[in-house]
Amino acid sequence: MFTVLTQPPEDLDVASRVWIPIRSGTVFTDPTGGLASGSTVPVGDGSPRALFLGVLDGQGVWAVDMDPADGPPLDEGDLEPVPLRKLYGRIPDELWQIAGRATQIVEFERTHRYCGRCGSPTNTNAADRAKVCGECGHMAFPRLSPAMIVLVERGPEVLLAWGRQFPGRFYSALAGFVEPGESLEDAVFREVREEVAISVSDVRYFGSQPWPFPHSLMCGFTCQWQAGEIEIDPEEIVEAGWYTADNLPPCPRGGMSIAGWLIDDWLNRTGGA
Repeated sequence: MFTVLTQPPEDLDVASRVWIPIRSGTVFTDPTGGLASGSTVPVGDGSPRALFLGVLDGQGVWAVDMDPADGPPLDEGDLEPVPLRKLYGRIPDELWQIAGRATQIVEFERTHRYCGRCGSPTNTNAADRAKVCGECGHMAFPRLSPAMIVLVERGPEVLLAWGRQFPGRFYSALAGFVEPGESLEDAVFREVREEVAISVSDVRYFGSQPWPFPHSLMCGFTCQWQAGEIEIDPEEIVEAGWYTADNLPPCPRGGMSIAGWLIDDWLNRTGGA
């Protein structure tokens, strides 16, 4: 079990630690393919910045910035660089989520060395995961971008769309970022209307997922078609349509994303699994 903390507990055993070296969204794993462990930072020469993340089953977990601001990148030695996406399935899901947290915290520390208000150097807030300006007092927290993802149902069918972000023919649920001043449910109504020009009802919360590409929080919903015919927004969508369980296009099933979980849940509920 992983417990999120900003500071190591006083009684934490430092003889064995979990290390997650990060460089530009790439995770460095040990020769066995797992996360590195040991009493000292498992990288070559230099003075890497280690950022405490929390405690996993009694062991402290640290993210390591492999590309410090000053000087050349650190020597990774015999560690293997693996992009975070490709690391999924190679390590347990809980460890993959922790690695995702590590990539975001390292990026936050790298991009908030100076105040966004006055440009002065910042200091780490000991009580929170935050950076505080020593001059104007401005406080910045790690960036988090909430987004809704929704599976629209119509009788025995669901609406799936091929978004322009997918290089190949691949369909998924509708998704979009939440606007300032908007509730999650408001975002569902707006995004569905903007992307496929239909109205929906009975919006129900499904679940959420941290999505570290680069710093999203995906909030999943289901809803029911209410009225309208599909008219795609060509800037966002290549193609969209209604599909039955026995006629699904290429789409996620289970796996690493909440889109696959939504589709699997619908199949289980409708007996199409």
